[in-house]
Amino acid sequence: MTSNETITRVHAEPATPAVTGEAADWLQGLAKQRHFLRFTTRDLTDEQAGLRTTASELCLGGLIKHVTRVERSWVTFIQHGPSAMPDFTAMTQADWAERAATFRMLSGETLAGVLADYTKAAHDTDAVVASLPDLDVSWPLPKAPWNEPGTSWSIRRVLIHLIAETAQHCGHADIIRESLDGAQSMA
Repeated sequence: MTSNETITRVHAEPATPAVTGEAADWLQGLAKQRHFLRFTTRDLTDEQAGLRTTASELCLGGLIKHVTRVERSWVTFIQHGPSAMPDFTAMTQADWAERAATFRMLSGETLAGVLADYTKAAHDTDAVVASLPDLDVSWPLPKAPWNEPGTSWSIRRVLIHLIAETAQHCGHADIIRESLDGAQSMA
């Protein structure tokens, strides 16, 4: 073993515990959508990752930032319940503007940095789900205009939502990338 291999092994993150059964199925589904989202950024520069190519405010780097933030938020919800999320009905214009910034590449941000942060969030999600004894634990949803009052979601339902959210943004990313340079994810 070379000294570089030793350094890499000493400083590598611990492996995610083995996941089996239903949790493994959900995490495989989420991993597939994460892959497709990342794939839309292949061979792009930081500038290209920050370009708006449609009438939308969205860019590829911003989509990945947003999905990273959403995934982290829901994992915190899994661990701590609705207190981990804001009361969306009480958000100010400044709060919404801050949230909107998660959809853009900001000055000084790089595509490599955004992707590394997404990788870290994915690892953290996988580790949390791997540590859970079951997926039936439910929490009431936070106050939000889009949540029916009194609704609760199980961990399973949160995982379904994360897969759907990521898949939806994969579709957005495909359109943005094709508009940017003609590249297609599935062609």
